[in-house]
Amino acid sequence: MTSITRRTILLAASALGAVGLTAGIAFADLPVLAKKDTYKVGFAQTESNNPWRIAQTESMQAKAKELGFQLVYTDAAGSAAKQVADVNSMIAQGVDLIFLAPREEKPLIPAVMAAKKAGIPVILLDRNVDQSLAKAGEDYITFIGSDFIDEGKRMAEWLVKNKPDGAKIIELEGTTGSSPANDRKKGFDEALAGMAGFEIVASQTGDFARDKGRQVAEALLQAHPDANVIYAHNDEMAMGAIAALEAAGKVPGKDVLVLSIDGGKEAVQAVVDGKIAAVVECNPRFGPKAFETMARYAAGEAIEPWVKNIDAFYDPSNAKDEVANAY
Repeated sequence: MTSITRRTILLAASALGAVGLTAGIAFADLPVLAKKDTYKVGFAQTESNNPWRIAQTESMQAKAKELGFQLVYTDAAGSAAKQVADVNSMIAQGVDLIFLAPREEKPLIPAVMAAKKAGIPVILLDRNVDQSLAKAGEDYITFIGSDFIDEGKRMAEWLVKNKPDGAKIIELEGTTGSSPANDRKKGFDEALAGMAGFEIVASQTGDFARDKGRQVAEALLQAHPDANVIYAHNDEMAMGAIAALEAAGKVPGKDVLVLSIDGGKEAVQAVVDGKIAAVVECNPRFGPKAFETMARYAAGEAIEPWVKNIDAFYDPSNAKDEVANAY
């Protein structure tokens, strides 16, 4: 049994007026996904060098196994070029749908377009692509992920509330060109813009990696010894920053507040231990929502362009109670 045709969606949309018609045309541009009992599905992961990525992969694999689907899994090992090649390999293998966690916003556009041309629908997970070059509902089904701008904003708001006298901040950015790095910076920086006493004294990429985060934090702490806050775009860099602070003879949580995003068990425990001040969660357990969205699409539903994940927040008020629930 095949899914509802795009012509049916167009006819239904036309009855809803101009707004519905526009949505129907965009949906009609996408490849069809037949409704079947089982599927061969691709999952193009960006890397597996940190707990967040490992948790995401395990969630996707567990859900595929539960459903009885064949999952073609690849690991790009941090290379956008390899990830494009991985998607092309999935296309050649004739998968029914591709889940793609794009390493960077622009370099993965050719992969998205190649899948569309081959008639294979794509769902983006956790990172988006450049919206001026590819659009949800036209070139891929949807983006499933967190509100990265809001994550940065929530962290800035917590900082202002809990350190009202101001701060000199070192910002450890994620992978250059990736949507979480771009947006976590945007949300945080804009929320602090014009706030008296709050100054970002240095901002540099640590590539979402623990060791690089440590190295960058060491250099920036030497250049800015008066910095009293480190805002890291993920837990790995936050843990690296803690190591850098301790090596410099500073006490994390006392001499310098460390702020993080992701919410892995190690980081939440560090909140309990007083080494991290606060963490915004970025939930990596994508399996259930990813495959549910795929099923909705196969059933002919028009999918919203952004399927949002809801993320928790950890600080000393709740970390001890929540650490067991962290990934």
